[in-house]
Amino acid sequence: MTDTSKAADGTRRDSRWGDLERLRRSSPMCDAVIDDVRGRQIRCGDHWLTDFASCNYLGFDLDPEIMDAIDPQVRRWGTHPSWSRLLGSPRLYPQIEERLTELLGAPDTLVLPTITLIHSSVIPVIVGTGTVFVDAEAHRTVYDGCLMARGLGATVKRCHVGDLVELEQLLRAASANESRLVCVDGVNSMSGNLADLPALARLCRSYDALLYIDDAHGFGIVGERGPAESCPYGSRGNSIVRHFGETYDGLVLVGGFSKAYSSLLAFIALPTWLKEHLKVAAAPYLYSGPSPTASLATALAGFDVNASRGDTIRADLWRRSARVLGHLAALGIHTPNTSGLPIIEIPLASSSDLESVGSFLWDHGVYVTLAAYPLVPRSRVGFRIQVTAANTDEEIDRLNETLSALAERFDLQPQA
Repeated sequence: MTDTSKAADGTRRDSRWGDLERLRRSSPMCDAVIDDVRGRQIRCGDHWLTDFASCNYLGFDLDPEIMDAIDPQVRRWGTHPSWSRLLGSPRLYPQIEERLTELLGAPDTLVLPTITLIHSSVIPVIVGTGTVFVDAEAHRTVYDGCLMARGLGATVKRCHVGDLVELEQLLRAASANESRLVCVDGVNSMSGNLADLPALARLCRSYDALLYIDDAHGFGIVGERGPAESCPYGSRGNSIVRHFGETYDGLVLVGGFSKAYSSLLAFIALPTWLKEHLKVAAAPYLYSGPSPTASLATALAGFDVNASRGDTIRADLWRRSARVLGHLAALGIHTPNTSGLPIIEIPLASSSDLESVGSFLWDHGVYVTLAAYPLVPRSRVGFRIQVTAANTDEEIDRLNETLSALAERFDLQPQA
């Protein structure tokens, strides 16, 4: 048997992926090809569904003002100014970084193509041969970045950042002479809940550990609080840091435009000295092809829409999300979402029902994110609803009707 055949055989025998592989083969909700999009209605073959799997939370992917901004920039810069950033950056990049820095109230920002590239390159640079403490519920891409760091000499310890006593014990046990990095999601990508940032920041500062936050699902949605806010998400969508009134002292924030801003772009908010260091130490800045011009154009236009209409859009998003969460509460169905954010996880009572539940939702014209093991623990196998500002009230009505019918047909986890 060749080495390639042995590797393939080993992959086939890895039973961890059995449930997900079966679901991928059998469910039309997995690995689907989308043939048409009309608002939040999507067509797969001849079947139309309402899309509740999109992460385009603010509906910027369908905003005419943002779409109209693409053509002028493409005419000027071409479809893809294909320099690595070390060689040259179109003027669009510093414009984005200047506006982003102001919006976040950060010391500085560095824009790179994706959050995944940031995690895999920046975490190893920051921690060096020190210790990184990664939350057990952090996004897989954060964990992969920590594994990259381990391959370069760092120590990786998984922890539960919701348990501050545990985290403090780990920080106390680590050598004070080495770098210490704590990695956590700002908004959990399944539950939609926010990390206790003030408590984490205080603890990390007391042990001189750097707090590294992935705010992929928070940026653009949650923002600074104040009496003029249009909804409990806060104003301006300027991140979990501003939402809790925190500073960037001992903290770096990673976020992306691919969710709320519907654009292929990501950033890290950081001190200027670290930005300058990453320009020679982070592989994506040195080697990666940049984001396409359309993404840069839509990010810039998104700032304008966010400034003029963003808080109104967020208020609509909060209201529609609250309608779904309220309906689940009335049905007595458990969801871990306590934040009111538009990420609504619904675990099943029996994980073996997932394929049938997916088929039921498909037949009723509702498209969601199915969450199989090992993507989530078996106790949380189920599906995730993502509400967006582009979903209509009528679509929310039909979703709630479908959830009522689903609850009559299948066992869902009850409220505690």
